[in-house]
Amino acid sequence: MDDQNIINLNEQKKDKLAWKKYTKGGITIVLILALLLFLLSNLFVVKENEYKVVRQFGEVVRIVSEPGLNIKIPFIQSVTSLPKYQMTYDVEEAEINTKDKKRMIIDNYTVWRIEDPKKLIANARSVVNAETKMGEFVFSVVRSELGRLNYDEIINDENSGRGSLNDQVTEQVNKLLSDSNYGIVVTDVRMKRTDLPQENEQSVYTRMISERETKAQEYLSMGDANKNRIVAETDREVKEMLSKAQAKAETIRGQGETEAGKIYNGSYSQDAEFYELHRTLRSYIKTIDDKSVIVLPADSPYARILMGYTD
Repeated sequence: MDDQNIINLNEQKKDKLAWKKYTKGGITIVLILALLLFLLSNLFVVKENEYKVVRQFGEVVRIVSEPGLNIKIPFIQSVTSLPKYQMTYDVEEAEINTKDKKRMIIDNYTVWRIEDPKKLIANARSVVNAETKMGEFVFSVVRSELGRLNYDEIINDENSGRGSLNDQVTEQVNKLLSDSNYGIVVTDVRMKRTDLPQENEQSVYTRMISERETKAQEYLSMGDANKNRIVAETDREVKEMLSKAQAKAETIRGQGETEAGKIYNGSYSQDAEFYELHRTLRSYIKTIDDKSVIVLPADSPYARILMGYTD
């Protein structure tokens, strides 16, 4: 009986030792896993299109801009992201006055990016605040630049008065942002549309129609004047050409008659009697037809020829 009790106590002791061994191993594994999770929770990845801002007790201690894996101090440091890529900001539409005292509504958009995250956080605090300030600068510069131009110069793309307005606005806005140390850069400022206030549209359209009609009438008058001038010049040229042609025809006709006279004279001189006969016969052709009645003296040339007398 005593031997049995001793055996049982030994077995119980072995079981307790095994349980302690397994428990210690499980705790070790749990601690290792917890440590790994803790380390992983304090690792952060920087992507190509972003900045990582590391803060310690609310203050920025470093900016990580190179892509890769980084670590922060647990519990003490926190990480936030800022975009590195270019962004678009729609400036709220607003009403301005032109040089010729016309009111118009402008609507712009701005392409921008963060150049220095530390300056942005120190002076603007957030991207939203930076965009708001940038929008104020854009509106101020656009209002100033358009205020130097007349309304027609602004809306007419062919007019050189507008020139490189977008480039000028972009340059001036960047100067204001640089002076304020906001850490952002404007790539481009563009006007999406320029409209009139609704109450002014109809009067401007009426004036534009009237101006176009006046211009059209001016073109018609110029066309009529040019037409009349061309017709007059053409008539004068035609008269000159006809006059020259008639003079030349008269000259040619005179030369022909002279030449014909020479031929007639030459022919007559060669055989006067034949020429006289020829002329007489030709005169018969012109004066006698099937209804003619001719009374001739017996000694007239016509009668002598008709009766066969040739002497």
